[in-house]
Parts: sequence; structure tokens; C-alpha cells
Amino acid sequence: MLLAIDVGNTRIKVAVFEKDSLLWRDVFRKEEAGKKIEKIFEKFPEIENSVFSSVGQPDESVVNRLAQNSKLTVISSETHFPFDNKYETPKTLGVDRMVLASGATLLYPDQNRLVIDAGTCITYDFINAENQYLGGAISPGFRLRYESLHNYTAKLPLLTLEQPEGFIGNSTKQSIHSGVVNGIVNEIEGFVSRYHEQYQHLTVILTGGDAEFLAENIKNTIFANSNFLLESLNHLHNYISDND
Repeated sequence: MLLAIDVGNTRIKVAVFEKDSLLWRDVFRKEEAGKKIEKIFEKFPEIENSVFSSVGQPDESVVNRLAQNSKLTVISSETHFPFDNKYETPKTLGVDRMVLASGATLLYPDQNRLVIDAGTCITYDFINAENQYLGGAISPGFRLRYESLHNYTAKLPLLTLEQPEGFIGNSTKQSIHSGVVNGIVNEIEGFVSRYHEQYQHLTVILTGGDAEFLAENIKNTIFANSNFLLESLNHLHNYISDND
């Protein structure tokens, strides 16, 4: 049994796997990590292995707790990934993006893949059919856009994600929702269309905390899977174990 942990910008995502089957998952704040992880090991005493990734500097207390209770694999830029990294600055490429690229490479072989992760930021990661990671794009997610409109203007209110009532906003509130939501939807559809123009047999995977909301608004054919990062961690761990 495997415990997969991903530390993002604001939250920690965890999942327990038995081979390729996801048995249980949870999301919690970083300050809850110690108690939450302790309870996971109590709930699943069969956990033998764990895999850990973090967008920032790993919390040593969390890493130590995992190492004490399981055989731990920490994903870093030095990890042996299943793709050829062609990024010009590989040391600055986020570990979460490399994990997603690994999952796409392992789960969708012999095809071009675009992974879109809609969280605090929206990241685009492209791996071609030759298993070469070429790069992608980074843009602000929903929360950052709402906060920017409020923080950098004098009178615009701070709103949270909500489906616009129409394309044309007939109030300040609806205008903000239309601008943020339709702006992101059109951005994603524009990126997907550009990739389709250049690469045939393109598989598009949409993941992240806002994946389900976006999937209802996007017209292009995509695979929406909010658990793709955790599943990718599981598959990457298996790949590393098989290629030691």
C-alpha cells in the first residue's frame, strides 16, 4: 500500500493507493499536516511505501514523519523521470509539473500530451509523442485573478468563483465573474486549439482543484481528472521502483 502526498501552494493533497486503485484521498491545510498524517498511518497500518512532492522547500517534520513510518521516495529535480527534459532551465521547473508530465507519459504512451493544471496558477505542460518534455505556460488561476482585481483597483469588490449569469455582465459583480471565468475558458480553449494546429493525435488532460468547474465550460475534447496529480505520483513511484 502506498501513501502519496503532494504539497501545493496553499493545500496538501494526499491519497492511499493499493497498486493502481485509489482507496482514499483527502485535502487539508499545511498547518494540519502533522496530525493528519499521523491519523492516516493509524487508519491504514498496511502502508509500506510513501511518495512525496512539494512545490516549495519540503517541510522536514513531514518528511521525517513519513520516513519513520514507511519507505519514503522524495520527488525532486534529480529524480529519474520517464521523459527527456528539454526545458531550457530544468532546475527551475516545478516538481508538480514534472510529476504531471510523468503521469501523462506513462498513462498515454506514443502520443502528444498536454496537461493543464488549474489551481492557484494554471500550468500547461506539453510532452510530445517522442517522450520529450518541451515546456508550456503559466498563468494566474481563478483566485489570483479575483484577488488582483480587488487589490489593484480602488472600488472593485473581492469575489469568489461563481458561474456568470451570462456572457455580458449587467452589473459590476457579473462583469467580474464574466471577465474572470470567460477569460480563463477562452485562454484554455485558445491554447488547446494552438496545440491541435501544430500536433496531431493530441491528448489533453485537465486537472487541479478547478478542473470539474472548467470541464463544464470548455468545448474542446479533454479528459478531466481532478486526481491526476496524485495518480501520477503513484505511477511515477511504480516507475522508479521498477527501474532502480
